Amino acid sequence: MLGQTIFHYKIIDKLGEGGMGEVFLAQDTSLDRKVALKFLPDFMQEDLTARKRFLREAKSACFSQHPT
Repeated sequence: MLGQTIFHYKIIDKLGEGGMGEVFLAQDTSLDRKVALKFLPDFMQEDLTARKRFLREAKSACFSQHPT
């Protein structure tokens, strides 16, 4: 995925991976900022419980602040 552009995010580096997917550092080309993008693994795409958990995690993360 490195170097790919997905929507307006250019993938810069892989930060890690775990049970719920892979996390990448990306550049938001619209707002000129760095962001983290997490992708649910393909094998979990059809698992409704996993998708709900993934979405719940994403909603929780959007409320957290990280000092820069």
